[in-house]
Amino acid sequence: MTHRTVSGAGPEPGLPDDARAGVSAPDPGCPVEITLAALRGRWTTLLVRELLRGERFAYSELAASLPELSDKVLSERLAQLVAAGVVRRMRTPGWPSAVTYQLTPHGRDLGPVLQALWDWGAARAAPGPAPEEAGVT
Repeated sequence: MTHRTVSGAGPEPGLPDDARAGVSAPDPGCPVEITLAALRGRWTTLLVRELLRGERFAYSELAASLPELSDKVLSERLAQLVAAGVVRRMRTPGWPSAVTYQLTPHGRDLGPVLQALWDWGAARAAPGPAPEEAGVT
């Protein structure tokens, strides 16, 4: 599905035909701000990427898929994504109980958003070494 802001359905591409787009200051009710808030924080997009790869994941599976991610940050990001309605946390009864994480339908809708971010960045990525590797800071 093409988003209205990309398709040019508004007055100009990237400018939706919506009264909320005419604000003069950041507004937490803005659809773009809502999306950015859901994806805020380092590691969040990588965590969503991992969740897009399957149906349900145990905490340990997510931790193993991103080995450099600390347990503290993983727990924080999962809680943030649950609070944003992007991820559902499911606890199965029994001893020991098992907890799994799954993207909600809204979370699955982030797949094309992440792809668009990737495409935008890839089109602008400079060929050659990263600035740090080239001695540029």
